[in-house]
Amino acid sequence: MANTQNSGETHEVFNQPQPLEHYNAYSADSVLQYWVSTFGGDWGQDSLTGFGRGIGHELQTAGFLANKHLPEFQPHDRFGHRIDQVDYHPAYHQLMQHAVEHGHCSLPWTEDKPGAHVVRGAIAFLHSHADPGSGCPLTMTFASVPALSVQPDIAKTWLPKVLAREYDGSNKPWFEKNGVTIGMAMTEKQGGSDVRANTTVATPVDIAGPGQRYSLTGHKWFCSAPMCDAFLVLAQASDNISCFLVPRWREDGSKNPVHIQRLKNKLGNKSNASSEIEFRGAHGWLLGEEGRGIATIIQMVALTRYDCMLGSSALMAQAVKEAIWHTSGRAVFGKNLHEQPLMLNVLADLAIEAEAALAISLRIAKALDNSNDSHEAALIRSSTAIGKYWICKRAVQHTYEAMECIGGVGYVEENITSRLYREAPVNAIWEGSGNVQCLDLLRVLHREPETLKALLSELEQASGKHPLYDSALAKLQKALARRDNVEIRARQLMEQLALCWQCSTLLVYGDRLIAEAFVRSRLADTFHQYGTLPDDIDIAAIVKRAMPDVQKDNHA
Repeated sequence: MANTQNSGETHEVFNQPQPLEHYNAYSADSVLQYWVSTFGGDWGQDSLTGFGRGIGHELQTAGFLANKHLPEFQPHDRFGHRIDQVDYHPAYHQLMQHAVEHGHCSLPWTEDKPGAHVVRGAIAFLHSHADPGSGCPLTMTFASVPALSVQPDIAKTWLPKVLAREYDGSNKPWFEKNGVTIGMAMTEKQGGSDVRANTTVATPVDIAGPGQRYSLTGHKWFCSAPMCDAFLVLAQASDNISCFLVPRWREDGSKNPVHIQRLKNKLGNKSNASSEIEFRGAHGWLLGEEGRGIATIIQMVALTRYDCMLGSSALMAQAVKEAIWHTSGRAVFGKNLHEQPLMLNVLADLAIEAEAALAISLRIAKALDNSNDSHEAALIRSSTAIGKYWICKRAVQHTYEAMECIGGVGYVEENITSRLYREAPVNAIWEGSGNVQCLDLLRVLHREPETLKALLSELEQASGKHPLYDSALAKLQKALARRDNVEIRARQLMEQLALCWQCSTLLVYGDRLIAEAFVRSRLADTFHQYGTLPDDIDIAAIVKRAMPDVQKDNHA
């Protein structure tokens, strides 16, 4: 101990771990590598390694800067002209550029390879480690492709720019850019999730019909990432909900009257600007037929909901990595904190929760890669709602528990876990809250019986692999067969489905230790808090599997 008697120093800093930084976020994550390989993404290893190095180095710093220096709204320039501009810190643009250049928005649409959605899913997962907020416009741009493709003439003009691996964050017309980003504006004050209650009105500028220009007047209560180059918007055309592509600039180079009223002051998702907007005669192109707006935009929403699964899985994965890393570098009561039996149980429990979330998220990615198969397509329609409901809700408690493992230092803004915790609720609330997911699933299962068959077929693959699972599956099948009070029981059904699906995926595709620990702790009907794994589970091996290997390929 240094002599501090005359130096003015009160103490020496010791027993504090080094931060988890300056590492390759992909090479250090053996769990992510396992599931990418399992579901056919091996060919993307080199790309993911390069992407992961940036995430664990300069992009980590950019994430902190983008969340410290928040977006600022400039309604007018200094001479009084209306500009509706949101200014971001350069770090935000750095995050966006890195993701776009590596195919976050485009890879599955431009790479005709099995596993392309899996590789892109890993990119989205890793990007969240640097900054979840900037993932919002990236996700919407990626998810816009099927909706834009509904209107071939519009797609011909826009898709080359949407799919270009070139980011241009400048405030200039879309036709002057090589690459663009796409946003979405559906929600209105009076309707919320009930978009049929929307009052925004669209009238033809010249003639009506698909691909024609309309003039939109109305408001949107939530428009996320308002500096995107264009937005998919729902509006009433001839009293029918229709979908439009509304750019921020008109074709003559004048500003389209999409007026930002204010930015939302949100709990989390700070680096991403979310806004309230008004359309005052804004021009937009009709995508598809009038009255087919929900059918058109739901293709985009389905993929953004899938990305909510990925994003929440990433929050949990990063939270448990931070907790394991921190406790491994801190000693209490004579040994490293992560070696203390009770802490080890908590960490292992958090680790298997995060891995189960990632497993079903990338299982959906595999299904997206094989969506021409009727079974896989039906699985996407049912399982996305299940995963979105369950994973996004679990992330809130999970990130809190990881923060508690770290202690007081984890609660302050300099530590990333506080950001993860504030971020966690957003994926559960946006893109359809929990009740919306439940009701959507009930509608799909009722209207498309083949989706239930596909879902049960998926679950039955694990039959006979564990007695607890067999019992849970039988109980679920009995619950699904009931027709009474189905809406009241919807959350019960959703929870049973989610747990059986996670268990099935781990039993069929996963590591035996992880599957055993998850099945016994989630299906035994005993305890409910993290840190209650059975005492004969090899919890040390689980934690070792989840521990970031910062030395592995760090210079790749």
